[in-house]
Amino acid sequence: MAGDPGSSIPELVPFLIEPRFLPKVWGYPDLRPWFDFTPRPGELIGEVWLTGDMCRVASGPQKGTNLAELFRNASCALLGPASPTPQSPLLIKVIFAREKLSVQVHPDDSMAQKYGEPRGKTECWYALAAEPGAQVAAGLKPGVTLDEVRAGIEHGTLEQSLNVLDVSPGDMVFVDAGTVHAIWPGSILLETQQNCDITYRMYDYGRPRELHIERSLEATKLKTRAGTVPPPRTERPHHPDRCRVFLRRTDSGQGSPGQRDVAKPRRTAPRIVVPLRRCRFGSPFRRRF
Repeated sequence: MAGDPGSSIPELVPFLIEPRFLPKVWGYPDLRPWFDFTPRPGELIGEVWLTGDMCRVASGPQKGTNLAELFRNASCALLGPASPTPQSPLLIKVIFAREKLSVQVHPDDSMAQKYGEPRGKTECWYALAAEPGAQVAAGLKPGVTLDEVRAGIEHGTLEQSLNVLDVSPGDMVFVDAGTVHAIWPGSILLETQQNCDITYRMYDYGRPRELHIERSLEATKLKTRAGTVPPPRTERPHHPDRCRVFLRRTDSGQGSPGQRDVAKPRRTAPRIVVPLRRCRFGSPFRRRF
């Protein structure tokens, strides 16, 4: 891997990433036209990981290598010499929710590290598609207490305490760690998050899956910054059917990736381009399910 003249940072050849299709009880049996992938009979796919430690490189000299190994072996080329860890900082996935996901919460970095994990989970959702009336929940209503949250879990009324947001195509919703949240049917979401898969379920609509009530209450923050992000002011046309995700490498010895821009970066990190076909819910996509 050769670098630019005068630079000691190696350079990787651009490569494709093979997505991972994860079964979920709330998912779909068919993801077309978004992905030409057929699950096994009876299997429901709810998440498609576009990055992630177990995703594999699909082209170039590193073909077949999973991303965890690639970041371990080429962290300088991918993240820069100032990165505090050789791990991928982001997990990017598409959420296909045919049913309601659990009401849940993710820990912040401090709590995750308390229990032996490297980091917590702050995330955001970009609505690739949404039918009229689509909604998500992000945060608690003002004035809700932890005792009321616990009571809502016990009595099945937790939804009444949630801050509900309408979702339209092109909307962005920020969900910082500690935010009680839920994804409901009616939208296809591109989720960009810290590379962490810790989820504490609070309420799961009667499904026989494990709940994490005490941990979830410990992780819960009554007030967070979660909510719909206003669109940037730009003269460029907005294309809700396209999404480009950029990773910038930190070449300074101060700060950490994602927290500050480098004044004079030697080179930006490889660009992850996620092309996804537009889908209208009035099309055969909706009728197929």
